[in-house]
Amino acid sequence: MPGESPRPGRDPLREARPVRLPRPSLPLRVHAFDPYSQTSGPGTRAVVWLQGCTLGCPGCWTPETHPPGGHEVTVDELFAHIAGLGGRIEGVTVSGGEPLQQFRPLLRLLTRIREETSLSVLVFTGFGWEEIVRMPGAAALRDRVDVLLAGRYVRDLRLGRGLRGSSNKTVHLFTDRYTAADLDAVPDAEVVIRADGRLAITGIDPPPRDE
Repeated sequence: MPGESPRPGRDPLREARPVRLPRPSLPLRVHAFDPYSQTSGPGTRAVVWLQGCTLGCPGCWTPETHPPGGHEVTVDELFAHIAGLGGRIEGVTVSGGEPLQQFRPLLRLLTRIREETSLSVLVFTGFGWEEIVRMPGAAALRDRVDVLLAGRYVRDLRLGRGLRGSSNKTVHLFTDRYTAADLDAVPDAEVVIRADGRLAITGIDPPPRDE
């Protein structure tokens, strides 16, 4: 069924080269951080939007995350912030921007989350599955992620539900923590008023920004 990871047989991820983890001080370029989101995966989740993407999908909802830049945060600082949320969140979602274009520090962060917490991990990427399995360190990535949503956003195939922006995107369930039904139950959008009065609109099918 769509959304499931490949079944037994030759496993290209297990044949990928081992990855060497970077120094803990290697920074991530972060666009935004939301400690409590209801629309970025099952349950209440902390969301990290990374800065920088060269894929250039027409119609992307977050073009402001594409240019280089962002706020540099060390992996250890970001992990401490996430861990400090304690039992108030079920997991962490990483989006962008393009998370896999910061592969090494991202993997370091996911390693700490997997080894030092019980939080689940969900990652959105614009890279397709066939591209991901050829990346050095792909097997290590899979071992640290519960759900991966993969593929370019295609405006003509817009879907806007089940955490898939367009119908070509694939969902890969690497653990038994969630099912496809759990993803379908996630609200499509939310509007949050921040403490400073700013509106934050998130979700896979958010309302137009000019409304």
